[in-house]
Amino acid sequence: MTDSQVHDSVVIGAGIIGLGSALALQARGRQVMVLDRERETARTSDMNAGAFAFADIVPLATPGIMPRAPKWLLDPLGPLSIPPGYAIRIAPWMFRFWRASRPDRFKASLTAQAALMKLSRAALDRQVADVGGAGLIQPEGQLQLYEGAHEYRASLAGWALRRDHAIRFDLLESPEAIAEIQPGLDRRFTHAGFTPAWVNTCDPARWLGQLRSVFLERGGRMTDCAARTLTPGEAGVGIETSAGTMLARNVVVAAGAWSHRLARTLGDRIPLETERGYNTTLPEGALDLRTHLTFSRHGFVVTKINGGIRVGGAVELGGLDLPPNYKRADILLQKARSFLPQLKTENGTRWMGFRPSLPDSLPVIDRSPRDRRILYAFGHGHLGLTQSAGTAELVASLSGETPPPIDISAFSALRFQGSFQGELS
Repeated sequence: MTDSQVHDSVVIGAGIIGLGSALALQARGRQVMVLDRERETARTSDMNAGAFAFADIVPLATPGIMPRAPKWLLDPLGPLSIPPGYAIRIAPWMFRFWRASRPDRFKASLTAQAALMKLSRAALDRQVADVGGAGLIQPEGQLQLYEGAHEYRASLAGWALRRDHAIRFDLLESPEAIAEIQPGLDRRFTHAGFTPAWVNTCDPARWLGQLRSVFLERGGRMTDCAARTLTPGEAGVGIETSAGTMLARNVVVAAGAWSHRLARTLGDRIPLETERGYNTTLPEGALDLRTHLTFSRHGFVVTKINGGIRVGGAVELGGLDLPPNYKRADILLQKARSFLPQLKTENGTRWMGFRPSLPDSLPVIDRSPRDRRILYAFGHGHLGLTQSAGTAELVASLSGETPPPIDISAFSALRFQGSFQGELS
């Protein structure tokens, strides 16, 4: 059914980036409609680990990472994998990932990531106060764990980068020091870094629900339909959806892993790929967990969700269409049980979701080069929850034609211009 009304602002995507942006636009006096893609399973914004990982300023594409990649990719159940049938398709993305790992590009990405994290940390405080969400926040810190002195020493350069950006942490160099923060870990974990200012939400689904409720209470509107194409015109931006067409004066594309498909209908080619993340949620009483645990070498975390435990992570670069491989979730749970002998692994619920990722670990937060009325806010990878409040404030600044609070040139939609073939030549 065609909607002849010209809407003021339409946000495409009702995940954490979309709803945060919708609230920020509301605060600027905009009348906002959110389009919520029809879905069969819980979205990534509902089922992630619940971490506001402001200390994670180091991009995935680090100098020297590529020699290690083949070992990971050959292990179908390892922390980073590519299904064999997807390898050729993802080759251009991997080439750009390699380019992003060069020292000069890595340094620029690190600087931009740190600035967005600093903004997002302050923006989260403002958002929590605005929506009355303090009861949904758990300020319990995070332990990043290492097996042995060699692995620990290899991590010290990353901790030095955090220190350079004023991130507080304590380095622990014995199992006894670790046990003072989190008892019950296997003694193979001899060293750790503890970030005391790290916070989680007690449940990402409840946090998203709080934002949704406040948005609707303030006069926002939502409708269930999938946006398919965007067509700029004199009267507004035409949005073809599964329920018909509508017009909007302004559009924000925050559709997560599906966003690049909409950008492509405008002629903007943005190399978004899909990190397929897996987790298992265990019921209340599964473990006395006192802080967020990160097992970096194994690519997963253990976190507290509504008194229960969520074990999840790893990266499978497999796109949107392949069926889930829940063996990955099972492997993570088995590892967690060996690392935490007291963990009760019965009666868990498995899940797989999509993280929208760009080769340099930075999102796109920018106007479409094709039409200034269309804003892009996607590609946050596994940091969507973390960077959502900061991204929302940047979207509001761009929409209101006011200077953004940080330099956003690194988040440009144009930074990937040029074909894969052109970059190879």
